[in-house]
Amino acid sequence: MAGHATVLYFASLRDAAGIVSEEVAPEGNLHDLYQRLRDRHQFTWQSSQLRVAVDGAFATWDDPVRPGSEVAFIPPVSGG
Repeated sequence: MAGHATVLYFASLRDAAGIVSEEVAPEGNLHDLYQRLRDRHQFTWQSSQLRVAVDGAFATWDDPVRPGSEVAFIPPVSGG
């Protein structure tokens, strides 16, 4: 959707949300967006514990959410 942004969820965020992605209204900055989604899905991660990427490139939390963008919130992952 051109008037929306797409949010992609990975690892524990995907598990908590119960979905792989969703369309959102592009309001505010990336931090504001994460806070709204954190409240909606009861995420336990703070934004300071995550990385955020927009359209495949790492971004800063102060970057605006733009219509048509693909936003990915990336939690820490464990390896082994």
